[in-house]
Order: sequence, then structure tokens, then C-alpha cells
Amino acid sequence: MKGRAKSPKTKFGIPIVSFLCCLFFLAGFYISTLFSQDVPNLRSGSRILESVEEADRYDVMSQPHGETGDSYIQSIPFQVLSWKPRALYFPGFATAAQCQSIIKMAKSNLKPSTLALRKGETDESTKGTRTSSGTFISASEDNTGILEAVEQKISKVTMIPRTHGEAFNVLRYEVGQKYDSHYDAFNPAEYGPQKSQRVASFLLYLTSVEEGGETMFPFENGVKLGMGFDYKKCAGLKVKPQQGDGLLFYSVFPNGTIDQLSLHGSCPVIKGEKWVATKWIRDQEEEED
Repeated sequence: MKGRAKSPKTKFGIPIVSFLCCLFFLAGFYISTLFSQDVPNLRSGSRILESVEEADRYDVMSQPHGETGDSYIQSIPFQVLSWKPRALYFPGFATAAQCQSIIKMAKSNLKPSTLALRKGETDESTKGTRTSSGTFISASEDNTGILEAVEQKISKVTMIPRTHGEAFNVLRYEVGQKYDSHYDAFNPAEYGPQKSQRVASFLLYLTSVEEGGETMFPFENGVKLGMGFDYKKCAGLKVKPQQGDGLLFYSVFPNGTIDQLSLHGSCPVIKGEKWVATKWIRDQEEEED
């Protein structure tokens, strides 16, 4: 009899509990929907990127600047390719039209590229080391203002004034042409006393190359350093030329010593044609010719 007296509670208890659970679920869902209306939609990576760009555009105010400063904030995207040597890659640094204009300026004045000879070297002993053709063009010779604009942008990313840069060395590499591994900095023990030192190099790729023509750093991260490396070999970290992209690397440490890992070269072009505008940057102002 006692068991039967409890049966009504068992019969109606489960439906009541289920109904209450459904009621609480619906209420919670409704409340969460109300609160979610004030939360920005961050479901896609592109939306996150857009919100960052909006913050840069509207929330970041430019600061009062000095006579030589800029009145606006500028963002120049880059990728660190290596810390040993210090090498940075700048996609879309110049437009296709700018690149084509620089090629047009240089095309009629190309001559076989030469080398700065070390003690004991001769033109004959170094024959075949550098087989490109090129010419030097300063921004003051360019009536279009394109080289000046590129120079200004280079000075921003290097934080070194334009006055420290040499004239652009515009180079053309045809099929089979290359530049064996070398240093842009001049070791006084090998080249004699120097008035100033090349501390950094900026390469602006004026064309894309179908195959070959990479800029290489064979000693990247200290690999093969001091092992009797074949300087004609195309090895190590390689940067493929893409029109309008830039490559910055430093040949000298902040303490003034040459970075042995900054050894670099240009791999032979296998298919296509390579055009590049090189800007060498020194630790002192360059004297105008």
C-alpha cells in the first residue's frame, strides 16, 4: 500500500521537470541573444583585419612633428626573412608603373658591371664573377620624381637619411648571368682605408623572374661559415625576385664590424630577365659629384 501511495508523484514528476528545463533553456537563449547584439562580429580573419585597419585610421592620432618629420602616419608592411643576417622583405614596395619607368631610364645607358678589386686582384683574375650590365642613376637626374619617392620610402624603413645613400645602381641580368657571393661592405684590410662604409643594401626588384635569379645568402644562420665555401654556388636562403618587391639587408653590425653572414649573391637567371635597382647606404653622408 505504501508503494501505491507514492505512484502519483512518480507519474507527474518527470514531465514537470522536463517542462521546467525547456523553459529555462528558452529563457537563457533569449537573454543571450539580446546581449549578443552589442558584441561585434569577429568570426572571420578578414573582419578582424578590417577592425585593426579602422583603428589605425580613426583612433590613432598623428603627433606634432619637427621640421623634418611627417604630418601623417604611414604603414609599410614587411616580413623578417632572417635575423642572421638581418634581412627584411617588403612586398609591393613600388608599383609596376614605377618599376617600368626606372627600367626605361636605365636601358639606353647599360654597360658591363664592374667590381671593386681587393688587394692582389685584377680584372682578369675576377673575370666571370659578375656578368650583369648596369648603370648608375641619381634621383636628381630623374624628372619624373619616381626615384626620389622610392628613396624617401627607403629612408623611412632604414631610418637612415637619404643623404647617406649612393645613386641607384640599376642592373639587368639576362639568361645565364649572375653575381658570385660577395660582401657589399668593404673590409679595410682587403680594400684599403675607406672614407665611409656601406652598412645596408636595399634591392628593388623591377621585374619578376620566371626561373632563377634569386638573391641568396649562403651563410644564413651561420651554416657553412669557414668551411671553404664555393662562392660560385647558389645555396642557402634564397629570395625570388617579384616585380615591385624590396629586400633590405644589413652588412654591418651596430658596433661597426662587418657581418660575415651578410655574404650574398645573385643566382644565374635560367628563364626570363632580371632587373633590379640597388641602393647602397653608408654610415656617413655621400658627397655629391
